Amino acid sequence: MIISGKDRGKTGKVLNAFPAESRIVVEGVNIAKKSQRPKKQGQKGQIISIPKPISVSNAKLVCPKCGKAARVGYKAVVDEKGKKNKSARACKKCSAEI
Repeated sequence: MIISGKDRGKTGKVLNAFPAESRIVVEGVNIAKKSQRPKKQGQKGQIISIPKPISVSNAKLVCPKCGKAARVGYKAVVDEKGKKNKSARACKKCSAEI
């Protein structure tokens, strides 16, 4: 879910992530028009719509259980032997695993 900018309130699936630049591409958000030249002789050029990346700080994860946009926390996962070896993402509102 987008929390700031011109597309505030929209939700969509994350198509691509760029962790080094802290940016993500979300479907249906931050759409830009691009002119495309004709590739072959006699073919027409066209204007296409492509999604552009936005900052990760402008988006929140939507919890599948409560359906609300929430911050993400981490909690330890205990395996069969009783050892804490992994941490799982959890919703800060309903503490369900994401």
